[in-house]
Amino acid sequence: MSLDRRLAEIAREFPEWTIWRSDAGRWWATRHHPLTSAQRTAGCAMTIDADEPDGLRELLREQEARAADP
Repeated sequence: MSLDRRLAEIAREFPEWTIWRSDAGRWWATRHHPLTSAQRTAGCAMTIDADEPDGLRELLREQEARAADP
């Protein structure tokens, strides 16, 4: 699967995040909106990164769960 297609697929799955791949080959995601105090306390992060797309998806799911349960 092409890089553009993988990026688009993850972006569709997580519309509240901007997804990109760095020149160094790491996969990144940044939230579109600031975190609340409760979300920060729950361990939410504004930006996360992973070595590969499946790792990023796993981290995004974890972040979404934390954000839903502050």
